[in-house]
Amino acid sequence: MTVVFVIDDQDSVRHALGEMLRVFGFTVELFESADRFLQNAVPGRAGCVVADVRMPGMDGIELVRELARRKIALPVVLISGHADVPMAVAGIKAGAEDFIEKPVDDRQLVAAINRGLARTFEQQVSKQSLDALGESFSRLTPRQVEIFDLVANGFTSQAIAAKLDISIRTVESYRAQIMEKMQAESVAVLVRQAIRLGRIAA
Repeated sequence: MTVVFVIDDQDSVRHALGEMLRVFGFTVELFESADRFLQNAVPGRAGCVVADVRMPGMDGIELVRELARRKIALPVVLISGHADVPMAVAGIKAGAEDFIEKPVDDRQLVAAINRGLARTFEQQVSKQSLDALGESFSRLTPRQVEIFDLVANGFTSQAIAAKLDISIRTVESYRAQIMEKMQAESVAVLVRQAIRLGRIAA
């Protein structure tokens, strides 16, 4: 379940935002401080944070940094009074998704939340595919890893055979095994995999 976590020390603002977001179909949880939210934050839980920039205790920017430090992948939309704009810009630089000036425009806030959720989802899918790629790579034998790296660096089968002092037929056999284990239908795909795995520079 995707939740929008609203954090604002002003009761009226917090409850008004909560009501508005529920109208748009979001599940909402309200917190009066960043510290209280962090006490309840569960790594891996899907959602988006909407937080005031200025709050007693931990402010919105410190919250963005603390979530990053804890590796909690929640997008943060900061809301701020007009005088807080420089502070909100600092929040963007710290990694916040967006900042919206008060009074908060409903559509602007919903659009920012949806952008943050979409971006986080894309990152998770990308990480999952990289994890799967790493798992496939871990199944290669040391010799297959050696040949994988040489192929990715542009060595022909003939050059690999000469370098490793084995027959071209043996190299071709290893290459076929590597392609199968890595589910790579071409050398180009293998090269892209090597780049994603950090085996060669892009």
